[in-house]
Amino acid sequence: MAEPAKNLVPKFFDETGTTYDGVVSYGTLGKDRYWKKKILEQISDGSSFLDLACGTGILTREIAEKFPSAKIVGIDITKSYLDVAKQNSNSFDNISFILDDAEEFKLDSKFDCITASYLPKYCDPEILVKNCMMHLNPGGKIIFHDFTYPKNPAVRGLWNFFLTFLRLVGCFIPSWKD
Repeated sequence: MAEPAKNLVPKFFDETGTTYDGVVSYGTLGKDRYWKKKILEQISDGSSFLDLACGTGILTREIAEKFPSAKIVGIDITKSYLDVAKQNSNSFDNISFILDDAEEFKLDSKFDCITASYLPKYCDPEILVKNCMMHLNPGGKIIFHDFTYPKNPAVRGLWNFFLTFLRLVGCFIPSWKD
């Protein structure tokens, strides 16, 4: 039986924490910043936020900038990403980071908004949503963001070419070789 995708995440990503932000920026042709901005536009208020699969804390910090008096928690399953997130977030006193699994975390807090980027493909959506609902305040909001595989054959061909190109480029980034 194949190993669950979420079990592969720490194995694959653990050595890539210091290069992830650059790879994501180039790998999405700069669109990641735009997508994060769109997520922020969906959040109009709140005093408590949970950023699942927070990675290196890109969105976590943007939420903290928009809501400086809010309590913000970032959870990720990859320690090296959290190390980078903590280092890049040390000027924020309203952010805390936790090494945990998005399907299994248990916190004593509930949140006004829960966000997750690039997470759903690694989890069982039913378990993920159920756990999020247990941690969501009444009237709260859940925002998931991820890629979808293009249905249009021409766009899919470009997408596949681009992914092949990224794999080749990845051969020149030591932490992404394996």
